[in-house]
Amino acid sequence: MNRERILAVAIAVVAVAGLLTLAVLPGAIATASTDDPPSRLRIEDVAIAPGHVSGGTATLRIETRLDHRGGSAENISVLVRAIHLDSGLVEATTRTRVPTIDGERETSIIENLSVERRGGYRIETVVFENGERIAEGGKEVRGVDALEPAYERTAVDFHWNGDTSGLPPIDYSIADVHDDTASLNVSTYLTNRGDDASENVRIVFVARQADSNIVADRVSVPVGTIETGRTADPSATVTVPDGYNYYLDAILWKDGVVVGSARSAANLDPSKRLSVNETQTDVELSVSDFQEGDRGKSERTTRTANDGGQPGFTVLAGIVALLGAGLLVRRNGQP
Repeated sequence: MNRERILAVAIAVVAVAGLLTLAVLPGAIATASTDDPPSRLRIEDVAIAPGHVSGGTATLRIETRLDHRGGSAENISVLVRAIHLDSGLVEATTRTRVPTIDGERETSIIENLSVERRGGYRIETVVFENGERIAEGGKEVRGVDALEPAYERTAVDFHWNGDTSGLPPIDYSIADVHDDTASLNVSTYLTNRGDDASENVRIVFVARQADSNIVADRVSVPVGTIETGRTADPSATVTVPDGYNYYLDAILWKDGVVVGSARSAANLDPSKRLSVNETQTDVELSVSDFQEGDRGKSERTTRTANDGGQPGFTVLAGIVALLGAGLLVRRNGQP
């Protein structure tokens, strides 16, 4: 075989090998290009917000944001549970399946947990892929018992109640004193701090004897509608036995539910002075001196310890005296 024929055969072999390579290589490249890289998921953030609140339970709205990188994430689920901070017991659990996540992006999963309205909770979030735990996180929430149920929410509240103004939330004055009873004019101030006119609310004024907590009188007063940013001053008259100290309570009602309260003190006992937080003694005070319209003109009498204490004592003493006098006369008349 001469040199030219050998060269031709070699060229043919190279050409065939090249054709075979072109036929096989594109498939290999295509196969490699269609293989997705592994997916990567991590918890970016967990946000907790209050939902529906009732008298005994509160719904917590848990938003978990997942950051996705790499290939498609399939068969993903998110488990959320609430663990009470005091007892350490799991109070509620929910699990949500997540649709396939494609592309490099964040996705949000929202779940609702209903827990008892007491104390605080640790909210734990666990992410599973194909049944395997791949990410987890947690966040604490406290003061769940402070969440107001919907039926207790109102923009109306006492204008002064526990603030630094030094003004009592409830005012009172002496309207009348008669037959050992005192009539007190009591009033308070309610301000609508909301954006809309208030609902119809009412105030119940209660006079409670300080030492025994006996309710001496109770009066209910309708308040009506209070425009936004305005203050109403409902008032009433309560009649109580004179000579005692009283707590004056104002109880705010809306739709048959107590939504607020305030307390002041009324001092009608001349030997003690009562406040909401302390008691002082030996204070000179005469209720009649504070009577409106005729102050200082009415006279009060102070009974001694025996006045009225023994109803038949003076009659019995008179009979004994007469008998004694008769015996004395008889003795003197004998020889």
